[in-house]
Amino acid sequence: MEFLFEPEFWVAVSFFLFLGLVIYFGAHKKIASALDARAASIAKELDEARRLREEAEKVLADYRRKQGDAAKEAEGIVSLASKEAEILAAETRRSMQEHFERRMKLAEDKISRAEADALREVRAAAADAAVAAAQAVIADKLTPEAADKLVKQGIDALKGKLN
Repeated sequence: MEFLFEPEFWVAVSFFLFLGLVIYFGAHKKIASALDARAASIAKELDEARRLREEAEKVLADYRRKQGDAAKEAEGIVSLASKEAEILAAETRRSMQEHFERRMKLAEDKISRAEADALREVRAAAADAAVAAAQAVIADKLTPEAADKLVKQGIDALKGKLN
């Protein structure tokens, strides 16, 4: 009777009870029918795959035939295009030299104008920065008495320059 206290005994009992319940409720029949249905659907899918493969082979053969026709047509187009390209290249060489010379002249003019514009912009930016800095310094350090003194000096300086 000691076997009643062994866990292995109870595991075996529960396993056999589980198997009995599975058989009693007919789960094995449901599993078998599900497997049969799955096998039938797989067979159907295989038949469909064979049919699709045959269609694909027909389409592939058609495309290969069309590819051969297209290759012949492409060869004709390429030979015609190469002849036209040679003619166009000769004409282009003549006009390219003239065009290049005009473009170089325009580029040199643009560079000169850009340099002058950049110099003006740098000078203007420097002047604006100096004015802003002077305004900030004056605003921080200028008292009303000093402002009156500067105005009087400015007026005196103007009088001296006007005379």
